[in-house]
Amino acid sequence: MSVQLTASGATSVIGFGGYAAAALLFSALILWRSRLGVGLPVQRLLLAGFALTACWACLSAIAPFSILAGLAESFRNLVWLALLHSLSGGREKVERQRGLRLVYAAVAGVIGLQLIADLLGQAMSTENAIVATSALLRVTAAAGLLVLVHNLYAQADMRSRQSIGTAMLALVATWGVDLNLYTLAYLDSGSSSWLSEWRGLGVAMTAPLFALAAGQADGWRIRLSRDATFQSLSLLGICAYFITMTILANALGRSGVDWSRPLLAALLAAMVVAAMVFGTSPAARAWARVKLTKHLFEHRYDYRGEWLRFADTVGSSGSDAPPVGERLVKAFADIMDSPGGLLLVADPQGQIGEAARWNWTGCNFAPDPLDQLRWQELERDPQILALDRLREKDGSGSRLPLPMWLVDSHDAWAGVPLLHAGRLVGLVLLAAPPQRRDLDWEDFDLLKTAGRQAAATLAEAHGQQALARSQRFDEFNRRFAFILHDIKNLVSQLSLVARNAERHSENPEFRADMVATLQSSVGKMNDLLARLGPAADSRPAKVEPHPLRSLVAGAIAAKRVAHPIELAGDGGWVMADPLLLDQAIGHLVQNAVDASPADAPVVVRMDGDNHGASVAIIDRGNGMDSEFIRNRLFEPFASTKAGGFGIGAFEARAIVHSMGGRLTVESAPGKGSKFVIHLAAATDRPVLRKRA
Repeated sequence: MSVQLTASGATSVIGFGGYAAAALLFSALILWRSRLGVGLPVQRLLLAGFALTACWACLSAIAPFSILAGLAESFRNLVWLALLHSLSGGREKVERQRGLRLVYAAVAGVIGLQLIADLLGQAMSTENAIVATSALLRVTAAAGLLVLVHNLYAQADMRSRQSIGTAMLALVATWGVDLNLYTLAYLDSGSSSWLSEWRGLGVAMTAPLFALAAGQADGWRIRLSRDATFQSLSLLGICAYFITMTILANALGRSGVDWSRPLLAALLAAMVVAAMVFGTSPAARAWARVKLTKHLFEHRYDYRGEWLRFADTVGSSGSDAPPVGERLVKAFADIMDSPGGLLLVADPQGQIGEAARWNWTGCNFAPDPLDQLRWQELERDPQILALDRLREKDGSGSRLPLPMWLVDSHDAWAGVPLLHAGRLVGLVLLAAPPQRRDLDWEDFDLLKTAGRQAAATLAEAHGQQALARSQRFDEFNRRFAFILHDIKNLVSQLSLVARNAERHSENPEFRADMVATLQSSVGKMNDLLARLGPAADSRPAKVEPHPLRSLVAGAIAAKRVAHPIELAGDGGWVMADPLLLDQAIGHLVQNAVDASPADAPVVVRMDGDNHGASVAIIDRGNGMDSEFIRNRLFEPFASTKAGGFGIGAFEARAIVHSMGGRLTVESAPGKGSKFVIHLAAATDRPVLRKRA
């Protein structure tokens, strides 16, 4: 209340009508809200806010800037402040941050000082610094109340915003008008007269907004985060800074002494010193963080934020992501503000070793014969290691005596055991933070919880490594099984050649076929040995145009020595890889030979047109039933032959698919089997040039 506002004792028609309308509307809200019930604290505070607003409007209609109207306005603001305080904590007052209570207490203190200033101004003269100070306090109170409304609404979830939104909008309108009114009145009394005339009407227009919100007061449940506290403190601190400087300037200006230069120099010096200390010293920043957390909050950690950061660090992926061990160490270091850490793990033989490090500057891990015993003891009784406490105990008093390399490393500050399924999979050692402190129960609880999650992640990583190694062995075993199957076929073929050599050794044609068979077998054995190499499967299929008949004839040539095979048809040109097609046909023909009686020839028939070609391998063996074809034929190690490996059909189908073809089968018990290889026809054939 400035000098000019105090001198205006009467209201205009607009001013009187606005205040009267506000009084009537808020009186109606009192009756309506009373009928709905006022059992909850929020409902009672809402009703009290309506009552004091109506009282203030009545007094303002008579004398808007009288001492009674000013007192009613202050008590109205205190009730609305109490409502905001109740919403910010609800039934969870025990968990509410002390820093946020400090903000509410500061705003309430400003309103209390403003009440005292009003009373002193009324008792003394209105033409003094007390009246100006009262106006500044009203500006400060309005600004602080607006800050609290903003943070309350910003930190509420979407459902809570829907229920309190209109009430918050009404409070913003009320205190927004007050802030502008008292700011203009302090700076320029002439520019604020029009706003004071319309003030009552503006408050009256907030009544419908309060009415909409009051109907949902039963569902007002809000809880603020640490971000809300820090925002409130920072904004309130800024407001307090400017108000304090204004009050000091106003008070010192009336003393007749020029305080501006000394005060400005002292302020700048203090700011420079603070900036140098906190900007260059990590220890100073850590000290400030510890002190603020200790005195402003009931809990040291923002558990939701810490957990999200921990999960994001541990779960980071991509080509540029650090190894999982390094990510785990960094995640724990971020929680404890540690500059670095070390991860120790035990191998399957129980040997302890270093697995990862992140910014670790302490001494290197030195194996100790007793480390394995200590590891087993920690596995039986897992606990967070406060290493500073353990160093203070002697060897007999400590339940977990430290190895000498860890005792000598005073940089090591905390140890987090990673226990998974009753087994200790790792131990994270953290370096001491810049502000070294003793661990307490809150550190232990958070580190234990994070340790369980980290242990599961580390165990999964170890499992993935073991699975990768097992897959490599499985791949080698699979390749060896296929090769063993091919060797079995070659052995059978060479055995038949050896038996026939006793009867037909004098036949020149037989000797020529035998030499060709031996040369082919040696070549195939060399290929089989090459397929055992680590890069054997890296060769892609080389699908090119080839005449089908020559490929098939070459594939069955060696097998015709041991069993009669009839070749029919042509098939034209196809897209195929000669080596792979030879291997696939060899598997199927060998299976047909094994299934056929000695005097029943195997038929290999080729057909083709412009769309594709086929190679049918037909035998007159016992055949297969539909259940075996559907569920077992193309599964490895499933065979109808005694001593068979059951790999030929499986590998033949895989080879045909790699060339872009397909393999079909027709069979029935007692009627033999028919395997058909379907390949694409060659559209572009190579041009064969005649020799001159």
